[in-house]
Amino acid sequence: MKTITTIATVTADGKVTLQLPPDITPGEHQVVLVIDENIKTEKLETKKERSPLNFPVDNYGPWPANLSLRREDMYD
Repeated sequence: MKTITTIATVTADGKVTLQLPPDITPGEHQVVLVIDENIKTEKLETKKERSPLNFPVDNYGPWPANLSLRREDMYD
């Protein structure tokens, strides 16, 4: 038994087409279909419509001139 999670598009006439991984053997298989009632709207949004990420910014000034970020210097 294999569980495959994917997103499917349902056409107006109620048909669904799926692309399965190549390791599924050809032939008849028992399939269980679970429909999530929440419709995907992510494709409708464009990058311009999304609000920008607002990360906090802390400014500690310039790095010291002798700062070394080598692993040997930090963990020696």
